Amino acid sequence: MKKSIPLLILLAIALMGVLMPAIPTQIVTEGINSGDTAWMLVATAFVLLMTPGLAYFYGGMVNTKNVISTMLQSFIAMGVISLLWVVIGFSLAFGDSIGGFIGNPATYFMFKGVLDGKPWSLAPTIPLALFAFFQLKFAVITPALVTGSMAERVNFRSYVLFIILFSLLVYAPLAHWTWHPDGFLFKLGVLDFAGGTVVHMSAGWAALAGALYLKRRRAHADANFLPPANIPYVLLGTGLLWVGWFGFNAGSAVGSGPLAVSALGATNTAAAAAGLAWVLFDASRGKKVSALGFCIGAVVGLVAITPACGFVTIPQSIFIGTVSSMVSNYLAHLRTKTTLDDTLDVFPCHGVGGMMGMLMTGIFASKGVNSAVVDEGLAYGVSTLFVNHLIALVAVSAFAFLMSLALLKITDLILPLRVSAEDEKVGLDISQHDEYLVEA
Repeated sequence: MKKSIPLLILLAIALMGVLMPAIPTQIVTEGINSGDTAWMLVATAFVLLMTPGLAYFYGGMVNTKNVISTMLQSFIAMGVISLLWVVIGFSLAFGDSIGGFIGNPATYFMFKGVLDGKPWSLAPTIPLALFAFFQLKFAVITPALVTGSMAERVNFRSYVLFIILFSLLVYAPLAHWTWHPDGFLFKLGVLDFAGGTVVHMSAGWAALAGALYLKRRRAHADANFLPPANIPYVLLGTGLLWVGWFGFNAGSAVGSGPLAVSALGATNTAAAAAGLAWVLFDASRGKKVSALGFCIGAVVGLVAITPACGFVTIPQSIFIGTVSSMVSNYLAHLRTKTTLDDTLDVFPCHGVGGMMGMLMTGIFASKGVNSAVVDEGLAYGVSTLFVNHLIALVAVSAFAFLMSLALLKITDLILPLRVSAEDEKVGLDISQHDEYLVEA
């Protein structure tokens, strides 16, 4: 009977879709711009492309016994979070605010009023439904990012339960705090253009919590390190992520104007600088230039520029990418000297990268780039924004880490999070899915 519960839940949701079809009474067309709508349709598809990209990026870095399992953890998020978002997730993130901390779950329950709703106040030229699905793609990739820290030892069914709880109780509140006009961080003046706080910091701190809670892989404890399964997978994943990130960042302008162009330019430039910085930093310490190093560095640059891309200039993005990459590289190196088993260095790359981006936004944000900036950054002699970002950094870090730890404990009580020693030894591809990678 227990094994049938997930299927019964899906059937119940399907039945609700019949009983609550959310048929529009009159679709709003006034004020809708066809150019902005066309761009945001493309951007939405680009952001979804990032999740398969992440699957290849992570899948190539684990050992050959865990490639399929690691990749599936990203793909399953596209299915699970997509349904969760329609049912209640969008309401919790963007519904009528309850005290600035969470949205009213009834506002858009089962997408009620989304097809015929007025456009979102901060995206007035595109349909509300398009805004909702653009935001969905952010909600999909965030829990998928966490998987890299728990790779090679997490029970698949437990992982699915955890990402549901994480999406509802960590991601949705943070999205509301930061991006809803009535959210308390938004009112504080915190700037997060495309998700450095909401996506990368939350995933990074959840990843650290997961690595600590699940403890070390046996291979890690025995210092029996297997090589990455497939570096070309990592290169492919990086390419998909880099392209998809244009939708992630430039799409967050929610229009096809100059701001989207500036965000796209900053994104590409930061990634290029960060990829080079990673391999050159390695080379300065006597290491060889590696494909893996460039790929990780580029992704760190993409992470760091995410909160800043719509508020800083393109030349400043070179500094942001370079410094963030070097900091993440150094911390990833320090992590190898500890017993912390963050399998794919999610916290040093995404968590720290997100925090660096948040701080850099507080330093370099300019009204000249984006008129939405009220208080300019520290570089222009104003400290208000930087101080507010420090406050937000502490608040978000504490909330994401402690809540994730609690959710991991709850998940573990319902379904054991860690696989058995034998399953870990065999590999999750076979023990969890009865599938295995066929090597050429």
